[in-house]
Amino acid sequence: MTNISFKPIAIMLSFMLISFVSCNEKEENKDSAEEGLSIEYEKYELDNGLNVVLHQDKSDPIVSVAIQYGVGSNREKQGRTGFAHLFEHMLFQESENVPQDQFFKKIQDVGGTLNGGTWQDGTIYYEVVPKNALEMVMWLESDRMGYLINTVTKSAFANQQEVVQNEKRQRVDNNPYGHTSWVIDKNLFPEGHPYSWQVIGELEDLQNATVEDVKEFYDKFYGPNNATLVIAGDFNEEETKKMVEKYFGEIKKRQEVEPLEVQNVSLEESKRLYHEDNFATAPQLNMVWPAVEQYNKDAYALNFLGEILSDGKEAPLYKVLVEEKELTSQPYAFNSANQIAGKFRILVTANSGVDLDSVEAGIQEAFQLFEKEGVTERDIERIKAGLETDFYNGISSVLGKSFQLAQYDVFAGDPGFISKDIENIKAVTKEDVMRVYNEYIKDKPFVLTSFVPKGEMDLIAENSEKAQVVEEEITENVETEVAESNEEIKKTPSSFDRSVQPEIGDSPELNIPESWSVNLDNGLEVYGIEQNELPLVNFSLVLEGGHLLDNLDKNGVANLMSDILMEGTANKTPAELEEAIDLLGASINMYTTDESIVIRGNTLKRNFDATMDLVREIILEPRWDEKELERIKTSTINSIKRYEADPNRIASNVYDKVLYGEDHPFAHPTLGTEESVKSITMQDLKDYYNNYFSPSVSRFHVVGDLNKEEALAAISEMESNWEAKEVKMPEFEVKNDRDKASLYFVDIPNAKQSVINIGYVALPRTSEDFYPAEVMNYKLGGSFSGNVNLILREEKGYTYGARSGFSGSKIPGTFTASSSVRTNTTGESVEIFRDQISKYKEGISQEDLEFTKNALIKSNARRFETQGSLLGMLQEMSAYDLDPKYIEKEEDVIRSMTLEQHKELANKLLDESKMAYLVVGDAATQFQQFKDMGFDEVILLNKQGEEVKFSKVKP
Repeated sequence: MTNISFKPIAIMLSFMLISFVSCNEKEENKDSAEEGLSIEYEKYELDNGLNVVLHQDKSDPIVSVAIQYGVGSNREKQGRTGFAHLFEHMLFQESENVPQDQFFKKIQDVGGTLNGGTWQDGTIYYEVVPKNALEMVMWLESDRMGYLINTVTKSAFANQQEVVQNEKRQRVDNNPYGHTSWVIDKNLFPEGHPYSWQVIGELEDLQNATVEDVKEFYDKFYGPNNATLVIAGDFNEEETKKMVEKYFGEIKKRQEVEPLEVQNVSLEESKRLYHEDNFATAPQLNMVWPAVEQYNKDAYALNFLGEILSDGKEAPLYKVLVEEKELTSQPYAFNSANQIAGKFRILVTANSGVDLDSVEAGIQEAFQLFEKEGVTERDIERIKAGLETDFYNGISSVLGKSFQLAQYDVFAGDPGFISKDIENIKAVTKEDVMRVYNEYIKDKPFVLTSFVPKGEMDLIAENSEKAQVVEEEITENVETEVAESNEEIKKTPSSFDRSVQPEIGDSPELNIPESWSVNLDNGLEVYGIEQNELPLVNFSLVLEGGHLLDNLDKNGVANLMSDILMEGTANKTPAELEEAIDLLGASINMYTTDESIVIRGNTLKRNFDATMDLVREIILEPRWDEKELERIKTSTINSIKRYEADPNRIASNVYDKVLYGEDHPFAHPTLGTEESVKSITMQDLKDYYNNYFSPSVSRFHVVGDLNKEEALAAISEMESNWEAKEVKMPEFEVKNDRDKASLYFVDIPNAKQSVINIGYVALPRTSEDFYPAEVMNYKLGGSFSGNVNLILREEKGYTYGARSGFSGSKIPGTFTASSSVRTNTTGESVEIFRDQISKYKEGISQEDLEFTKNALIKSNARRFETQGSLLGMLQEMSAYDLDPKYIEKEEDVIRSMTLEQHKELANKLLDESKMAYLVVGDAATQFQQFKDMGFDEVILLNKQGEEVKFSKVKP
């Protein structure tokens, strides 16, 4: 449950339009070129005004239900902000016929998933469940639409006020640049404009909200006449229509909600503001211009403008700010067109120590370069080329299709608006792009923000005024006392007994897709699954080693490898390689993990061969561009500096160092350190490549609309031209012999939240206990309904979320329980974690065990829907030599687990008396209390994990 940004998916094909056929229809529509692109649907309206949209897709035995309400933060009033998002949370609590905290549990119990989101223009709730659970979802969603408000008590409301405030602290107050959007919107939009406040709301408004406020808001905006219900997936149309009428038809129409008028804005003059950021280590500049609302023809051209200005090595902002002036590693320009207004934004996080005046001047130089070079037809073609792939990726799941149909219905009044959307994109010309630049950007007033690290005021852009950011004071925790009402909840009349949950019926049988595998002559292992629902292919090439093969004296070589190889080939400059990928509408990315270097790609079937030719060129014909290496090193060093102020990144790094010890690679960040990255040379990269890049330690995975023969043909040159070499993986001692409970504290002065990581080294993925351990952990912290989350979030309101879990590979991973909690609840939250881990070893109830089994087994119906999930399955199979039917064996483990086995595993694998308890937060107010909490040792560490004296912390 979070404030998220949903955007309608738009698509324009480069040369022709083809029709999307429902996923249950496997035959290609040969006459589609003239028909346009569409998703088949049926729309009708109930008597109470509820719009219903149905889309059939029988490719998987699952169904998605999404309800979008026409209410976002744009419907709120000044002084009462954050209500839409707060109400999104309230609707997950209980309703008249569904008890407290049962929404999540009931959906998980049938193997489903659910969530909700709020953004400026709307609120959406959604579920994806096995098809047999559709009626239960109808019951749940209709109950909170029509039978909720009598359950909104002061105590339930107070709890969610705390949860939402913690979400704000986690996402905004405790994050670098977290207040940027607040400063921009408050100054771009006039006072009272629906976009002048944030979706999360003002802390003061959240604290002052009353139950009466909420009831008024609900009555106004959460009726059927202000909602669209979308059902997509494998369902019987006639039966589903009857269910819709039964559960939603009798809900009464509420107040009429008048459509919002477009409220685009203009600026009389530019506004320049600055803020000293408690968590930033590098300066950041934003320039924002008023623009236009969504579906305005100029919005489409502004979208193109953003791409042309910043995307790629030929982009003016990149050429000036990155290549010429070396002020940043990546500038961004993008258009944000929302329901009633829009804005165009340039965002630059500068390199450490860079004066933002030079960044602003560089942006103006980039504009001059853009005016000089103009827009080419190739620019337009390049941007359009990727949109077809993007579209298919967006509708690769029933949930994705539900979102798109709902968005178009609510904002355009037509679920099939995609055809008009396509026409609008197709109509964009290079002349349009230059016109909107001149009309909205060139020499026009803007809002400029300078966010700089505390104490580095000399870096702000000149003539800037201090932004009036309100930061919360850290105070002693005071529990909110709210008297519980003993009154029985009043039931709203219904034509049937809504307190009875519908029958679920039989779950779909497990149906693991057929896979194939081949070992090529050079040692490369190839794994594949044919899935021809969409004309897409997803693939990955995994090279074993990664960070494990780093020389710790020059830590970070592996990470730089995955960057330098994407910077051109022997036959292509970096810009030419980038353009070649873009013109295929493909994506090829490379990244480094602790134990591998991964190349991941996504493309249309018709371009798969050409895409693989590029992958082969990238791997086998490196360019070794010295200029790009220097840029990459600068970018990496600046990332390292930025992470030094990120509490979550600090917690992760220190936690790994505490658990694995100085001599293990896992104790050191994959990026390296500032010093180690500076010392890395091109020869170091060549040595890594020559020693460790080999098909003998590599695995290729492919999923999509192609068969085994087609896949192997596409990589045949990689087999014939990539010679194997012997690569020996190093072995490192892993210490998992902790014998005491140690409390480690890292000081982040004035932190609004404390990041908590608790655990120790546990098991490798290859252990026979590993999967049973995951099953055992599920009710402790493996889901929203886990004990630690229900207490810390739902009961106490101390956090936005709490969790626990096991990680592991061929090398032993960790058991970790974690959360970010309100600063003044730090000590109690650590105590709750410790107590819950201890209590869990006493055993769980039969009901909780059945819940665990249902949630894990029945969710397998959703496991094979997308190419991405199938690719993940292949990667896991290949990494650990698992049987192609290993998921069947996992189900056997779940089914056979008894209460005694569960308890035995918990006692074997969970020992709170030997765990490391790491807290990253405000030491001045939170450290001292831990000395009286029964830990074997209490130690203050710096951000590098080195012990320091408490006297160094300012009170």
